[in-house]
Amino acid sequence: MASCAVRGGCPSDYAAISIAILSIILLVAKVGTPYLIHKIPRPKGSGFWLVAIQVLASFNLLLSIVMALGFLRFRRRHWWKSCYIWAVWVEGPLGFGLLLSCRIVQVFQLYNIFVKRRLPPIRSCIFLPLVLLPWIMGAAVIHMEKPLNNRCHMGTPWIVSVLCLHALYTAALIGFTGAIRHIEFRFHELKELWRGILVSSCCIGIWVVAYILNETHEDNSLVQIITRSLLLVLTSVLLLAFFSMSISQPLLSHMSTSKKEHPECSIMGRALGIPDSGLLVPRESTQLVDPNEPLDKLLSNRRFRHSFMEFADSCLAGESVHFYEEVQQLDKILVSDHVRRIYMARHIIDMYITPGATMEVNISHHCRQEILSTLDLAHPDLFKNALNELIQLMKMNLVNDYWSSTFFMKLKDDARMKAVDHEGGWNFSHRLSSVHCTDDPFQQEHSPRKLSSSSHESELL
Repeated sequence: MASCAVRGGCPSDYAAISIAILSIILLVAKVGTPYLIHKIPRPKGSGFWLVAIQVLASFNLLLSIVMALGFLRFRRRHWWKSCYIWAVWVEGPLGFGLLLSCRIVQVFQLYNIFVKRRLPPIRSCIFLPLVLLPWIMGAAVIHMEKPLNNRCHMGTPWIVSVLCLHALYTAALIGFTGAIRHIEFRFHELKELWRGILVSSCCIGIWVVAYILNETHEDNSLVQIITRSLLLVLTSVLLLAFFSMSISQPLLSHMSTSKKEHPECSIMGRALGIPDSGLLVPRESTQLVDPNEPLDKLLSNRRFRHSFMEFADSCLAGESVHFYEEVQQLDKILVSDHVRRIYMARHIIDMYITPGATMEVNISHHCRQEILSTLDLAHPDLFKNALNELIQLMKMNLVNDYWSSTFFMKLKDDARMKAVDHEGGWNFSHRLSSVHCTDDPFQQEHSPRKLSSSSHESELL
């Protein structure tokens, strides 16, 4: 036992490593579930890479604990096995520090979007390195001063400094979270932020206890083995509790808990409870579409809009119609319901407006910048100019081809069939009308006049 306590390779070490590997697998599965099950394209922008960085930082943190505390039996002869690589750089700026920095960036985004009602004034790819800078500077100082011993332990003054850095970031997280506590989030973001704060505090407490036990019982092999195994296991569990998708990707977090046979979860309008989002109402008007009517009036007819959307998708130009559909859902939300309007507006911007978005629409640079620099994401006319530009674009590129397409023919045929079904009454065939009165279960008389009238109706239909 004394040998494996120093060199690593105890049975408890391998058990703890197995739990750590399992936690990483579960973490990756949690991230990939909505993409694998619902077959959705990978979103672009900070919403995706902030989540991916959290997974990477979690892996780095667990790997640094394994390498720094001597879980595996090897000799530290090579530079890449150095304590300063794993216990300082990987565990700090690339591990726990990166996790806390990502969470601060996420809550900073929520504060700007839901409290200030605007997009963040600084891009996440710039803000994240700035938040991470104190960790990098701290790691550089420790690397230069070299306070670690051969078992990767630091003296008390250095440990106090590192814990103060942890506490500072946790306090910043608490401050931002307190500033948005009054917002009624729809995807449990506030709950997961408080949970992240609790997890961060627990990690700091666990590391303090582990440090004290390791320092005061450095010659006790049993204490060394137990404390490092518990440290790795508890860190693995806490990382799963710390991870969150709803803060950066609220719709994906909703989809990850939904079954594949419920595709409505992939529509933000339905996730927000907007009535009739994406649905075709059975009793909707069945009148024929008049090609001479303005396009904006035609698009208000949902059956025409869905037929036109299918045609546009077949031409690989459906993003304009999808954008129109989403803006229509936004208009159904009350102007006084700021939170839901901001959710929907943020979804539309990420999906259609942001440069390089999954379904980026073809609008002018001025119009795009007007939306991205808005001071009120809940404004009722936020997408008005973009919608007008896209309607003009659809008039020039899609409408004329649609009238001669099979999609319009199918729409007309469906409208005629539904109109016939809604005329009322039963249409009796000749065979039913020729039943003799004595055999007729309804005891109805079938006069020649009624027979000819019924025959005339069937010919008209």
